Amino acid sequence: MCYVLGVAGTQGAPMGRPREFDTDEALDRAMEVFWRQGYEATTLGDLTAAMNIGKPSLYAAFGNKEQLFRLVLDRYSEGPGSYGVRAAEQPTARQVVEAFLKGTVETTTQPQCPQGCLGVQGALAASDDGVAVHDLLAAWRERARGELELRFRRAVAEGDLRSDADPGRLARYVMTLSFGLAVQAAGGVARDELFKVVDEVMLSWRS
Repeated sequence: MCYVLGVAGTQGAPMGRPREFDTDEALDRAMEVFWRQGYEATTLGDLTAAMNIGKPSLYAAFGNKEQLFRLVLDRYSEGPGSYGVRAAEQPTARQVVEAFLKGTVETTTQPQCPQGCLGVQGALAASDDGVAVHDLLAAWRERARGELELRFRRAVAEGDLRSDADPGRLARYVMTLSFGLAVQAAGGVARDELFKVVDEVMLSWRS
């Protein structure tokens, strides 16, 4: 079972009768289902079975399927997906890129977790019911790209990157590599092999 450690609870117990289940654990179990199956393929039956609660309890604690997914995405961002925030804290642009890509590999190949990225797996929505989640994940990915762009703009200002470097294009390049690694991980490519891909990318890095 893949659990998120060190993430504050999203939902507190309501006033009156306490809940008979742990909301943090339930969210972690829901995250694993969405992560493994994507939003569209996941049914309420899948979720209630994994979370070990009934539909009335799910609705009362988390709302509908879309609302639950939004809570799960926040939890993923604060837990497994937080490598991007840590990468941006590295002192040089080169180290930012390397940490970001290695963080992608580490997160998408965890032995006890689904392979791949929740932000990629969850985006496989095709019906009208999945449009809102598709748009949510598109915005989530664009936000990550924007944060990288800001970090690279700072690197240019500090002289760490060439003055003619394009921070926006560089950020999109890194995101493209990251999601490519995630797709490879979901397809079963081994962690060691993906780390070698990152090493190959870094060999061609120039500031």
